[in-house]
Amino acid sequence: MKHQVRSVRVSLGERSYDVLVGHGLRAELVAMIPEHARRAAVITQEGIPFSVDPGVGYEVFNIGRGEEFKTLSTIETLCRGFADMGLTRNDVVIGVGGGMVTDIAGFAAASWHRGIPVLHVSTTLVGMVDAAIGGKTGVNLPEGKNLVGAYWQPSGVLCDLDTLATLSAREMRCGMGEMAKYHFLTGDDLLDLELVDRIARCVQIKADIVGADEREGGQRALLNYGHTLAHALEIAGDFQLAHGEAVAIGLVYAAHLANVLGRISTARVQQHYDVVGGLYELKTALPPSDPELLLSLMGRDKKALRGLTFVLDGPSGPEVVAGVTAEAALEALGQMSEAK
Repeated sequence: MKHQVRSVRVSLGERSYDVLVGHGLRAELVAMIPEHARRAAVITQEGIPFSVDPGVGYEVFNIGRGEEFKTLSTIETLCRGFADMGLTRNDVVIGVGGGMVTDIAGFAAASWHRGIPVLHVSTTLVGMVDAAIGGKTGVNLPEGKNLVGAYWQPSGVLCDLDTLATLSAREMRCGMGEMAKYHFLTGDDLLDLELVDRIARCVQIKADIVGADEREGGQRALLNYGHTLAHALEIAGDFQLAHGEAVAIGLVYAAHLANVLGRISTARVQQHYDVVGGLYELKTALPPSDPELLLSLMGRDKKALRGLTFVLDGPSGPEVVAGVTAEAALEALGQMSEAK
């Protein structure tokens, strides 16, 4: 029986593109290659058990695994490789992997000749529901995560669910952390859907937000729900905590902070525990951390506008809240540390 394929349109005028979700989609890549492309640079990582044939001449560039390789140095190495292979602005970059790969592939494509087409073949759940879609690209600095980057929309995205069978339980949990975020943004019972529909629904939620606010001038910032503390925890723990795991903890922290600020009730905080820890079966406990270090790292978050800035739940749902005091942020950390 033929597997069903879901197609979601990211509507951005002339830069609109499709995200395909389903099994056995790698063959669809050839149809997504721009007509004028004669060469492709395929960016991936050693150990990803998924290869592609773009139907044109191509070279494969393997980048290192781990956040320590998500750097400007990696971008330079890739661009020098593009120069050696003679990649032109009429050619294409293809990212095959998880969120780190597509972030780097997108930034390299945005930088090379001031921008060439990029396609993403997402191989992880977190990539499929979040990282590969929307055009946010970037690399880390020692001072913070994703501080250097560009908005560069892909020409298309393939989410081949065959790749999910190769993932570890931990990698699947990372994707569930991002799914839990969408639960709070929409109230959708995503777990009641079949996997292909669940992923397609997450893509549609993000596509709708990106279509309305491509460059995070307003609504798109809501996609960072739970991410302010998450990024701080990742950096403070030298990335021993995976992104989706950190987001899960960050969602619960955001609820505590919203409660400290009088935006939501303690019952609503408990709902965050029930969803994140219960329905999605993710860890919610704050790992041993230096509160002052976390506070400093959260202050460097790229969406910080006026002092500490968070996406926080409230009477009308999550919204961006700027000017949060250090005292309130520390109090919420204290509450979470005491929670059982």
